[in-house]
Amino acid sequence: MTDLQTRDTIAATAAPRGTARPGLLLALVLTGQFMALLDVSIVNVAVPTIRTDLHASGAALQLVIAGYTIAYAVLLITGARLGARFGYSKLFQYGLVGFTAASLACGLAPDTGALIGFRLLQGIGAALMVPQVMSLIQRTFTGAARTRALGLYSAVLAGGMAIGQVLGGVLVSADLFGTGWRPVFLVNVPIGLVLLVLSRRLLPVLQGDAGRRFDVAGLVVLAAALGLLVVPLVLGHELGWPVWSWVMLAGSVLMFGLFGLVEWRISARGGQPLIPARVLRAPGLLPAAGAIFLIMAGFSGFMFAFALHQQAGLGHSALRAGLLSGPVAVGFGLSSLHWQRLPQRLHRPLPTLALAVVAPGYLVFGLLLRGGGEIGVGTELVLTAVGLAAGCAYSPLFARALSRVDPADAADGSGVMVTLIQLGQVVGVALLGTVFLGEVDYPAVARTSGHALLVTSAVIAVAFALATTFSLRTRRVVA
Repeated sequence: MTDLQTRDTIAATAAPRGTARPGLLLALVLTGQFMALLDVSIVNVAVPTIRTDLHASGAALQLVIAGYTIAYAVLLITGARLGARFGYSKLFQYGLVGFTAASLACGLAPDTGALIGFRLLQGIGAALMVPQVMSLIQRTFTGAARTRALGLYSAVLAGGMAIGQVLGGVLVSADLFGTGWRPVFLVNVPIGLVLLVLSRRLLPVLQGDAGRRFDVAGLVVLAAALGLLVVPLVLGHELGWPVWSWVMLAGSVLMFGLFGLVEWRISARGGQPLIPARVLRAPGLLPAAGAIFLIMAGFSGFMFAFALHQQAGLGHSALRAGLLSGPVAVGFGLSSLHWQRLPQRLHRPLPTLALAVVAPGYLVFGLLLRGGGEIGVGTELVLTAVGLAAGCAYSPLFARALSRVDPADAADGSGVMVTLIQLGQVVGVALLGTVFLGEVDYPAVARTSGHALLVTSAVIAVAFALATTFSLRTRRVVA
């Protein structure tokens, strides 16, 4: 039996049984996905409140934000492999339990160290839960129903972070029972409990593939590479860029190279690497993944810097800061969901055209706010245009990345893509947060915050310009 036939057999035998209400199942798993993505950004507007309440340093605040996505990004591919080995529904539930419990612990954290630790545990739970969503969709829906389901999946991925910014502002400003920032974590608890009850009824029975082996070596090397990359990016500015931070950055390059070698050797011996080569060879996946990585890095870094500028520089409340982020959230979500309604002739060039709008859009936004003035209607219109255009690039690129991946490799393909999305967010917050904080003179924040936002926006514009070049290489792959 050929390798392709083997994968097709596995896919066929893994088909769900008794899925009488696929619409409810889709709502269930996408709510879990949305909740995990929400926690990437919902913390952004709570940062100044956490700083005051827990007396947190700038580096600690970045770890509160990035710690979740570090664990999430490192373990997503492993979560996908565990789902294939032990069953997608089972791993979704295990991850949901861990995520919900860690959310409760975050909301009750007594100090910054505990909060960072619980955020890491929260990321581990999300990494077990999220990769199963794509696999459950692929094995529940077919034809036009699958296309619609994947469209909603992509919209949730695109809009979760942006909407979190708004929701975070509402929860922090409400200051429920004097709890300040804590509801941004505690809100997950009742939702998670409801999902757990429903999952016992709605999730299909899917048997795992007992023959799938676990790539421990690949996991360890990848985790080390990511840690060596992210830790100095997060802590370097706060500590004055000591020698060890540069040594770690250089070491990350070597570890990523070693990861590639380890994966190649496992594959050459007939093993099962953490990232199968056949997934990476899928037409359009690598250039689309590169573009999406840059999009998410720029977007997450912008959200972090914009929240700090509003609250520390302009003195806005958390609610106002969240609401002023609304245009980019709404634009991103709507265009991500409805881009397919555009004329067919626009679908092929759409990501490139959209990115060509986003790159200068960020630069214009930075120029409008460079003097530290208030955010007016014109600035909000620019934000809306940037959000609409970014969604028109993100969702088609995501669809192109996975459109040629074999259904039997759905878990691995989605694991790769969502890992790169989360890694982009980690790098975006760490790197662009460092750029912004490096330009801000905190005793005189009001005078320098606008300039810091301009510099950060210029860097983001360069990232989106580079993403445009990657998108050009996906034009032949139209989902």
